[in-house]
Amino acid sequence: MYFNPSYLIFVLPAFLLAMFAQLKVKSAYAKWTQVPNQRKLTGLDAANAILKPEGLFDVQVRGIPGVLSDNYDPRSKTLNLSQGVAQQPSVASLAIVAHEIGHALQDHQGYAPLKLRGAIVPAVRVSGWVAPIMFLLGWWLGYSGLAWLAIILFGLGAIFALITLPVEFNASRRGLQLLQTYQLLDGQELQGAKAVLQAAALTYVAALIQALATMLYYITLVTGGSRRRSW
Repeated sequence: MYFNPSYLIFVLPAFLLAMFAQLKVKSAYAKWTQVPNQRKLTGLDAANAILKPEGLFDVQVRGIPGVLSDNYDPRSKTLNLSQGVAQQPSVASLAIVAHEIGHALQDHQGYAPLKLRGAIVPAVRVSGWVAPIMFLLGWWLGYSGLAWLAIILFGLGAIFALITLPVEFNASRRGLQLLQTYQLLDGQELQGAKAVLQAAALTYVAALIQALATMLYYITLVTGGSRRRSW
């Protein structure tokens, strides 16, 4: 075994972008979580102000541990809010809650990209651990067909990341509209909410680039004509 420098050529830029995106999210959240909104509304207050007027009567709000772990679960119709977001009356809290309610609205209205993403989740989870094993066996043993099948499975991850972009961007647009419609934020506060959501969006762009870069690296190994054990 030896280290293949071409791995860095493909993966390092994507990795650095992912690190930058994570730092940007943490920076935006740290900044705007310290800025209270003028109405002194917590994330939970915002959820209660939006859900029922939007017709989301079946959505339950639940507290979960962690930081920036907030999410909407379409299977259980649950809006999961971290303690900080649920209890803090900050601009960042309202931005995150509105974004997740945007996902709830997508689910309620049958938003096609969300349904498609949910449909391929099981296949993506399985391929995530099966594909590397298949590729190693196919490449090391010279079974190109098996290696290419593994690359196709890697492609599911890239497809998932690609579908995630419109899902997340649309949820953010919906969230910002909700904040305006219900007059929960305005002026500079809205700009702060937008900054938080734009930073979060960059992480999904980075995830797509990482998935594509990894898949391209494996393709170059197969098409390179040799079975170098470069891991």
